[in-house]
Amino acid sequence: MTTRRPRAEDFLELVERGRRGRLKLYIGFAAGVGKTFRMLEEAHALKARGVDVVLGFVETHGRPETEALVEGLEAVPRQRLTYRDVTVEELDLDAILARKPQVAIVDELAHTNAPVCRHRKRYQDVQELLAAGINVIGAFNVQHLESLNDLVERNTGVTVRETLPDSFLKTADQVVNLDLAVEDLHERLKAGKIYAPDKVPHALERFFTGDNLSTLRELALREVAESLDRATTGRQARAGEDASQKGGAWGRVMVALSSHPPRAATLLRRGSRMAGRLNTDWFVVYVETPREAPNLIDAEAQRHLLTNIEKAKELGAEVVRLRSSDPVAALLDFARSHGVGHIIIGRSHQAKWRQRLGMTADARLLREGEGFDIHVVSFESHEEKRP
Repeated sequence: MTTRRPRAEDFLELVERGRRGRLKLYIGFAAGVGKTFRMLEEAHALKARGVDVVLGFVETHGRPETEALVEGLEAVPRQRLTYRDVTVEELDLDAILARKPQVAIVDELAHTNAPVCRHRKRYQDVQELLAAGINVIGAFNVQHLESLNDLVERNTGVTVRETLPDSFLKTADQVVNLDLAVEDLHERLKAGKIYAPDKVPHALERFFTGDNLSTLRELALREVAESLDRATTGRQARAGEDASQKGGAWGRVMVALSSHPPRAATLLRRGSRMAGRLNTDWFVVYVETPREAPNLIDAEAQRHLLTNIEKAKELGAEVVRLRSSDPVAALLDFARSHGVGHIIIGRSHQAKWRQRLGMTADARLLREGEGFDIHVVSFESHEEKRP
């Protein structure tokens, strides 16, 4: 299944517009569905049309069919870096910027760069290429989307360590979902077309189980469908059409962030997913009480709070910091003045007696938040144990 006209000549139309680089993404639900193969095929098609295209970073994983497509395409040499006596190869961002091709092919966008690189993540390298006017065709698997992290772990038992923010996906000009029947992917795996033969039994028992792949395939199909829906609504808005039949009529999303940090990531992912489905803006609001002033809050809590605020920005939220002795009143005032329809808050961790008396923030929001949909998020035990 593909969306948004995946042909090479269609992307070329986007390339020829504007100064900022255009972004096309191939999304799959697992290794071996053909993301890199299809990117290389498109690179050859673009080259045949006279486009200056280079391989910025392509990982063939030793697959003969994929390696054959590398032939005939210019590749920017990788940057070899040494960190703590270990030598790694990374995308050479400065070399691509200096070469300034029309289109760069970049694989595995969720990859975490070596600490000595300019950017922490490869998708951030791509953002700099786009800002410089270089168009990019890239790829990643759906389980690497940050907002799906908890959902993937809960449904598959697999913890995905490398992620990229949903806000990056939302900047794409074209999104292509590479779909494949689970049975066909199993056949490719058993035929040695994905991993070396000695790794196949382990893969079939762990990540590549039928249930896991079916779940991830469904997530990929849903994510691309929602991405297409967001793009359609955006075009309607730019054309002056009424987009209220989409998410706008439901109001914006607000996540209430506390200084108690352990479960914040789950709340942020929930807010990102909800805002994406409703195709609306979302806020992350932190209310600083007098006892949580920067000179009073302990260093560890402050560090976690700053980390969570940065994560919220990565996920595409507008972060707002308020000061009030009454956090619930401040949250409701903000929500009423900013068109919020959905408020997401974590279940209180305060003493049981305060919960029974309805004195906690979640209980007060439910009682006082008339006109809002209040989502009180509970946290499963496995989420609390995550590192």
